[in-house]
Amino acid sequence: MKKLVKIIILVSCLLFVTLLTACDREGPMERAGEKVDETVEDTGEAIEEAGDEVRE
Repeated sequence: MKKLVKIIILVSCLLFVTLLTACDREGPMERAGEKVDETVEDTGEAIEEAGDEVRE
């Protein structure tokens, strides 16, 4: 359980850093940042689902 919490915190921090670095960029870098954001969000959701399955 502690490992899951650490992973969620790490993913949240990565998302925050990604948002900060991508907010002023335009063009291809902005699109790349958006893809990274989506990937981080998908990873976070997968971690939550895995945690739910472990609880069951």
